[in-house]
Amino acid sequence: MAEAASRLRSLAEQLLGVPLPLRIRAWDGSQAGPPDAPALVVRNRRALRRMLFKPGELGLVRAWVAGDLGIEGDLYAALDALAGLVWEREEDARGLVQALRDPAVRAAALDLLKLAGPPVPPAPPREEVRRPRRHLHTRRTDKRAISHHYDVGNDFYEIVLGPSMVYSCAYWEDDGTLETAQRDKLELVCAKLGLTPGQRLLDVGCGWGSMAVHAAREHGVSVVGVTLSQEQAAYARKRVADEGLTDRVEIRVQDYRDVADGPFDAISSIGMAEHVGAERYLEYAEQLHGLLKPGGRLLNHQIGRRPQRDEAAYQVDRFIDAYVFPDGELAPIGTTVGQLERAGFEVRDVESLREHYARTLRRWVANLEDDWDRAVRLAGPGRARVWRLYMAASALAFEHNRIGVNQVLAVRTPDSGTSGLPLRTRTWNT
Repeated sequence: MAEAASRLRSLAEQLLGVPLPLRIRAWDGSQAGPPDAPALVVRNRRALRRMLFKPGELGLVRAWVAGDLGIEGDLYAALDALAGLVWEREEDARGLVQALRDPAVRAAALDLLKLAGPPVPPAPPREEVRRPRRHLHTRRTDKRAISHHYDVGNDFYEIVLGPSMVYSCAYWEDDGTLETAQRDKLELVCAKLGLTPGQRLLDVGCGWGSMAVHAAREHGVSVVGVTLSQEQAAYARKRVADEGLTDRVEIRVQDYRDVADGPFDAISSIGMAEHVGAERYLEYAEQLHGLLKPGGRLLNHQIGRRPQRDEAAYQVDRFIDAYVFPDGELAPIGTTVGQLERAGFEVRDVESLREHYARTLRRWVANLEDDWDRAVRLAGPGRARVWRLYMAASALAFEHNRIGVNQVLAVRTPDSGTSGLPLRTRTWNT
């Protein structure tokens, strides 16, 4: 009988219809494929069953999270190759049925079934969120989704994010540390908002308190930060106390829809709006508009996706929805700007930071890999694998312009038409 790796490689190429650019190393120690290419490590037959019972992205992800499948060598090169083979050409069940009409493909699938062993579907990894695929975005479901992602453990996030504890893209010079780039991003937000001593700032989705602390300490403003994560709030409150800023910074576990003590001079929303959902986005924009004083500014920092010809066909990525950001939804930047304008805002500036996020994610992956054993002890091996995969794959998505991230500066311009912005707006980039 042929070695497992050779059989797997041959079967994969028959099923895909193209040469496999990866090396395969199988559970029996055999290898097949280009010797210098990254290796797809199939650790057991259960990995095959996962991919057979859930063809495409979700089967691969389940095998990865469970530890049945791994990668040796350049992770980014391997994921790039897999993206071309799986993610960028993933088809629905009708496409799979059509492919199986080919006798050679059908024979390869049957051979793969024999090689996989007993035809029993493995249970999904416990890290997978199993629920109806409905994005309700009620207060209860949003709180549960936020908890799934952010209540992994503050110690784990310290490994990934580093001392800055900022979970959004940094703002890079050509070289420099992650901490410096994150400080520069926070300062960029403050500059765009035009913060001055004595103003009130609302930080929506305040995370671990980095923006709130920076704005209060460096610009003398009073800050209300809101988050749905208990762990984030506890961490942020300790930072505020350690900085001696308890008289100027209040951290709340509160839904943004329940904030009722406006008006504020400025609002920052950094990496939070992706959780709002398309059906709730206008409500989100109207709520923030209502919380601002006339002339107040909003800085909305948000990941966006490329628009589709048929927007009704948009589907949330199954891996991200099941393992990373339950109920998260991405919108094109044009849609975001339109919704902010519908809510009454005057949009004054849009800046893309796409390349900045790609570099940030690569630094986060490096941080995780450098302290891998401790990360596994803190979050568990499955959760650590989820984070490594999603951050590396996201870095490639930003690099290849499949997704982007934008800072939108908007003003609640009063009836007088006086926006309060300088004639040359982009003084913050000089």
